[in-house]
Amino acid sequence: MRIEVDWGLCESNGVCMGINPEIFHLGDDDMLTVLKPEVTPETEADVREAVRQCPRQAISIVD
Repeated sequence: MRIEVDWGLCESNGVCMGINPEIFHLGDDDMLTVLKPEVTPETEADVREAVRQCPRQAISIVD
């Protein structure tokens, strides 16, 4: 599984980075970067929480 971001929806609110800054990073330029796009058993709970809490529903998990 991989993290997918709909860049047309993403507003770089940083909610996902607040959940796990080792996966999501919001740079000084307010651009979101997915540092670890592969969903692992160790990161799955945090990624699912980021999907759930994303204000614009821009984050998803794809197979």
